[in-house]
This record gives sequence, C-alpha cells and structure tokens, in this order.
Amino acid sequence: MSVQPYVFFNGRCEEALDYYTEKLGAEVLLKMRYKEAPPDPHNPPRAGLEEKIMHASIKMGSTVWMASDGHCDPAAKMEGFALSLTADPAVAEKYFNALADGGQVTMPFQPTFWSKGFGMLVDRFGLMWMVTLPED
Repeated sequence: MSVQPYVFFNGRCEEALDYYTEKLGAEVLLKMRYKEAPPDPHNPPRAGLEEKIMHASIKMGSTVWMASDGHCDPAAKMEGFALSLTADPAVAEKYFNALADGGQVTMPFQPTFWSKGFGMLVDRFGLMWMVTLPED
C-alpha cells in the first residue's frame, strides 16, 4: 500500500507547480487540463475551467504526489493535512526558506529534541509544510 497526498490549489495549481519546480526541483510527470478530458454530458466542467489543471502528478525526490485546480471555488479552504519534506542538511533550510517566501512560518527552522533541524510553515498557496533533517 502507498499513500500519496492529493492537493487542491483552488485555481492556482499551475503557479504552484512552477514554483515548486523552480524552488525545490520538483518534476511534473503529468499535467492534464480540463479541456483535455473526454466530454462527460452528466458532469461537464464549469465554463472558464478549460485551461485549469484537472490532474497533475509531481515527483519530488522519491515521492510522487498529485494535484489539481479543483473546482476553483473562492470559498474553498485547504486545511487538515501537511506535506512532510525530509532533506539533507545542505539543502533543508534552503527549502524551508523557499517555501516560507510569501507564506507564514509557524515554527522556525531550528533544532528540536527529535531532529537537528525542523520547521513548519504555511506556504503562499495555503499548504502546510514540515521540513526536517533526517535522523543520523
């Protein structure tokens, strides 16, 4: 069994994927727009979603996760999960700072009783991240 996070960016998926690709070295494996989906007369997409991302698969390190623009509902909130990024000491704090740019740090990157480096933040897209150094 494997569990993959599926993240809904509420209309900002393309921007988020570009940012994670540039700042964290993510690789977009698949990106399908709503206009590329086969027509479904029982569930047509809302007008204006044609260029939005219906589904994407992203690889970061050895992890593959999925993302979408969702239904682009301004009232939607993203909460109830976090993505955990474990990185080598040479780059962990760099990644933390990149994710914090335009976001909100909830716990600064610092030594803790379980790690020589750990921090938490909510990035500019509303995703909660935990960045940690691996155990020795």
